[in-house]
Amino acid sequence: MSNLYQRRMSLSGLDVRALSNDDLRDLVRRILENKIHGLSFSPYIEDQGPGTVVSEAQIRERLAIIEPYVNWIRTFSCTDGFELIPAIAKERGLKTLVGVWLDDDHEHNEEELENALRIAKEGHVDILGVGNEVLLRGDLNEDQLLDFIGRARQGAKGVPVGYVDAYFEFVDHPRITDACDVLLANCYPFWEGYPAEHALLYMKEMYRRAASVAGGKPVIVSETGWPNIGSSEDGAEPSFENAVKYFVDTYRWAEDEGIDVFYFSSFDENWKVGAEGDVGAYWGLWDKDGKPKYF
Repeated sequence: MSNLYQRRMSLSGLDVRALSNDDLRDLVRRILENKIHGLSFSPYIEDQGPGTVVSEAQIRERLAIIEPYVNWIRTFSCTDGFELIPAIAKERGLKTLVGVWLDDDHEHNEEELENALRIAKEGHVDILGVGNEVLLRGDLNEDQLLDFIGRARQGAKGVPVGYVDAYFEFVDHPRITDACDVLLANCYPFWEGYPAEHALLYMKEMYRRAASVAGGKPVIVSETGWPNIGSSEDGAEPSFENAVKYFVDTYRWAEDEGIDVFYFSSFDENWKVGAEGDVGAYWGLWDKDGKPKYF
């Protein structure tokens, strides 16, 4: 394993399925020590979730765990303390994809956008992600979402503005695609039930579909990942081995093709079981207590 890296993440030709679990752990550690592009970052700890107001101290404590291993972080909201994250991240030398959470609470949506535009004017936003899977959930219609994207572009001049959703939504909604400076595509072979041995091939197809309608605009994988514990989703099975191999395969592809990937997620989060079932709590590279799971 000591000769696996002749340059940063030289993974081409490596058959991860032939490696032992100890070698896989070593490989994950080496990838992270060389820094991955980015991670989805939520500072929640045990018994916290949406609606919890997070403190600056908690943000700093959680961010310090992942900071040595990433160049970017992606946030999901600009309220309940999340609006503090971008400035702290920039202070620590990290780049930021700042999320504006939109749903069917229109008053809260306005607060989210107002805070995001203030943060952008303060110079703490590298990319602004306006909405996350709003179309997929059906919380807003296309015209409502376009209004938010347009106002963000007007209010955050000089900052690339995009929208985050499942890759196929950019194919299905060309007006949204046209309104974005960058496409932020969530790509989850797990949630579409693909077995781990075919997952990378399918993620490549997900990315290709989004890129095919981008018109030359950048396409970033805003979320992808694999859980290690929980119930199967058709042929997709959570396990240590599948999660580690998916992570390694993802970054081998990202390195080879020059793809920017925000891995999901930083930490395990128990609150997610309400929406996603038992598997929802186990997507982190670190567990809920901040201990590394795979390296």
